[in-house]
Amino acid sequence: MGVSTEYVVQAFCQLANIPSPSGNTEKVMAWVAGELEQLGVEYKRTNKGAIVATVPGARDDKARLLTAHVDTLGAMVKEIKSNGRLKLTLIGGFEFNAVEGEHCTVETASGRLVTGTILSTKASVHVYGREAGKAERTDSNMEVRLDEKVTNREQVQALGISVGDFVSFDPRVTITDSGFIKSRHIDDKASVAVLLGVLKALRETGQQLPYTTHFFISNNEEIGYGGNSSIPANVVEYLAVDMGAIGDGQTTDEYCVSICAKDSSGPYHYGLRSHLTRLAQQNGLNYAVDIYPFYGSDASAALRAGYDIVHGLIGPGVDASHSHERTHTEALDNTAKLVMAYLASEDMQA
Repeated sequence: MGVSTEYVVQAFCQLANIPSPSGNTEKVMAWVAGELEQLGVEYKRTNKGAIVATVPGARDDKARLLTAHVDTLGAMVKEIKSNGRLKLTLIGGFEFNAVEGEHCTVETASGRLVTGTILSTKASVHVYGREAGKAERTDSNMEVRLDEKVTNREQVQALGISVGDFVSFDPRVTITDSGFIKSRHIDDKASVAVLLGVLKALRETGQQLPYTTHFFISNNEEIGYGGNSSIPANVVEYLAVDMGAIGDGQTTDEYCVSICAKDSSGPYHYGLRSHLTRLAQQNGLNYAVDIYPFYGSDASAALRAGYDIVHGLIGPGVDASHSHERTHTEALDNTAKLVMAYLASEDMQA
């Protein structure tokens, strides 16, 4: 019995629809905790708000750690403009053109939710002509148009909105009959769903792992320091399950599990990468080895923090990363199968 793709997709849909920009992840972490409790998996919360779930193995002197992150791209209110619109400051590495025209939600300090749309300050072609399309999209000429009767700063403040309020993007999750998953925040909620599916399969089968394995659900990855602390002392192998980026010059597609050889932080551990590649070949998986020039993971963050670990990175292929993303159920399935093969392997690289 393997990992249920149906469960993984359902878990992803629920995760994607819980707003969780970096810095405001308590609701989604509570959902993950509740799911772990239903699965009967023991876990601990870190001071930074992450979750570390543990599955005991035959050996405890050396341990493995797998991580995926639930925090997403988002924004904060930077300024309430005199015309009742909002300036934003971005959370995470993306461009404003990736969210232009997107519906969004402002969460006030009191918990009130106010919807709006992210637009250029010169959005109307009928007013601004060609300038509407030619203007560069920056924080100075992008704004939120609120779905409230507001025309000045004081009316916005009366709604409870203030500087520092979090702004999340409508994920618009869609599952097509052909197996495609279209949504924001596939990076990295799809991989969190995969790890939950793996934990579900392990509990249902009673399979004993050769090594104690920790599942680290990170909540600060998009801002660079999600999984770089609270790593159990016995961990020697650290595998980030994130995403494979698709584009010109890349070998990854939307149907495979991508194995990262190198990202902006440098090469990943060659022995672990080779081991993962052999496992993919032995299990007949659709996989690709790739390099991501503008990418960093919680595994590389852990190395920069000084942890003495072997590190690797895999994940489902995701198109249009940090924009309106898309992957396929086959990519989730191949990723889950590689994770299961890795966990069952007795070949430790350290």
